Amino acid sequence: MSKYITTPIYYVNGEAHIGHAYTTFIADTMTRYEKLKGEDTYFLTGTDEHGQKIEESAQKNAKPTQEFADEISATFKNLWDEFDISYDQFIRTTDENHKRGVQKAFEVMYAKGDIYKDFYEGHYCVSCETFFPETQLEDGEFCPDCGRSTSIIKEESYFFKLSKYEDKLLKYYEDHPDFILPRSRINEVINFVKGGLRDLSVTRTSFTWGVKIPKSLNDDKHVMYVWLDALLNYITALGYGKDDANMKYWPASTQFVGKDILRFHAIYWPAFLMSLDLPLPKHICAHGWWTRDGEKMSKSKGNVIAPKVVADAYRAENLRYFMLREVPFGQDGDFSQRAFIDRINSELSNDLGNLLNRIIGMSGKYSEFKIDSVDVQKYHSKELDAMNEALGNLDAFMQQMQTHRYLEELWKLFAIGNGAITGYEPWAKMKEGKEDEALATVALVANILAKAAIMLHPIMPKTTNIIADALNFEINHESYKDLVLGKNLLKVFNIKKVPPLFPRVEEPLMPEAPVAQPNAPKEEQSVKKEEDNLIEIGQFFQTSLKVGMIVQAEEVPKSKKLLKLQVDLGEHSNRQVVAGIKEFYSADSLIGTQVCVVANLKPAKLMGMISDGMLLAAKDEHGLCLIRPEKAKKVGTPIG
Repeated sequence: MSKYITTPIYYVNGEAHIGHAYTTFIADTMTRYEKLKGEDTYFLTGTDEHGQKIEESAQKNAKPTQEFADEISATFKNLWDEFDISYDQFIRTTDENHKRGVQKAFEVMYAKGDIYKDFYEGHYCVSCETFFPETQLEDGEFCPDCGRSTSIIKEESYFFKLSKYEDKLLKYYEDHPDFILPRSRINEVINFVKGGLRDLSVTRTSFTWGVKIPKSLNDDKHVMYVWLDALLNYITALGYGKDDANMKYWPASTQFVGKDILRFHAIYWPAFLMSLDLPLPKHICAHGWWTRDGEKMSKSKGNVIAPKVVADAYRAENLRYFMLREVPFGQDGDFSQRAFIDRINSELSNDLGNLLNRIIGMSGKYSEFKIDSVDVQKYHSKELDAMNEALGNLDAFMQQMQTHRYLEELWKLFAIGNGAITGYEPWAKMKEGKEDEALATVALVANILAKAAIMLHPIMPKTTNIIADALNFEINHESYKDLVLGKNLLKVFNIKKVPPLFPRVEEPLMPEAPVAQPNAPKEEQSVKKEEDNLIEIGQFFQTSLKVGMIVQAEEVPKSKKLLKLQVDLGEHSNRQVVAGIKEFYSADSLIGTQVCVVANLKPAKLMGMISDGMLLAAKDEHGLCLIRPEKAKKVGTPIG
């Protein structure tokens, strides 16, 4: 059965950011995973290059529009090539084949009576390329999606009969509950459709940078609305509109999008396909947004993360692992450099990298690097059963796009391997003359690493190829069938020495604090910073502040700054909070003290420990002090 996996095509009004990288990483991971299983899989990505916003951006940069689009599109393609993204096609909406396919689709919809000509007057957002009814505007003027000012535009337009498909869409959602993933997103789509669908303006006459409507309509002042043009890329890439079109990969199995464009993909796109009498994709998978250290990224704050900068500092595959491990698919994620470093050091370096180094060292010392699995089953049936159980759980997590659970389950294999070395002590067995037992433990760990490398390969292909080369096998569909599905063990081989896979990171390799835009005047930077720091009262009340009591406190070994605290907030159990206050407070002095706690923070991991909250404190040149109630209050009392 063929599989077709797509990313959205990325808009060329700016270079790639970390959100683009996340979408592309997860699509590439799913593609590699399906190919590992032997599936015939086709992976599409590319760039969206039409619309008024692109035309205006080119003018601001004093460049012809096509030249501007060429330059930005190339930055995306070059970045994905540098990141070893395994796409089968990189489509551009300025490709001639794409334009012809879009015009063919327009003709089909028009002939069916689903496109008609009329006049439109309404509030138009250039940034979102969308008209909005006045009832949806903020303060009667501002775009409900991006917050920018809209303009009232009246122009002749062709309309798509979106309203015609309202009932069909609702029926489809009901019959296909996994059409939109995660399922938590389906209600927002259903509610939008139930609110009433208005026919969609699908052409413009106010600008020229777009696909012309078909010549057969004899109306060449119209160019197509960017979303009709862009969404059709998923089928024009397969040849739709050509006489010899090869549509064998359609319908798409998985289409990845950001949650901000879910409405277009879950409402407009299936309605277009229904009009074209084409089957709908199996799954539309919407992921969340990424923030930086808890703040929304913006150019004005100077905290936008360029994925190439991160990759140059930490390696692209480490970034890829972090993003797919850190956040449940569908939820918003936070890029914290400290959390990133912690995962590199604790999970990649300690759990995986050191395990490989240990068996290379032991096999060299005990058996001249020769590893034989002959006695593994005899001495380690319990560990093999636990390993096979974890391997058997992986496919369900990947099919649900829950890569964080997939990696969490996969990491159980490294825990089994490290635990076997600690528990069976091969060095002691060698001294006792039990060489066969010692070598069986080394071989067990080699097999664990081989099977884990196969299943980690879709996420870290270059790293796992190094591991496979050290263990003298290749990662492909055959080794997947043999070692994972078949539960077989490695044949006799000589292990190779390899350099450390994941050198420890002792200090951050990128600037921690956001910086102001270097080209902006200082006065403008100051004003912009003040504007960006202003929040609405509703935003403030989204923070849950409570009075808590510290009931236990202890120092964190090997840390100069951290204390591990148990805080009573009047809940069914105490909260663990890891706080960097060891330089200012001893553990004993804090027990029985009341503190102010931010109680609804997303849990974070510090030195391998979960911290479920944050203490309020003030720090200046004289030191740090905790913010505490003036008088004792009942634990759990809200602050505000």
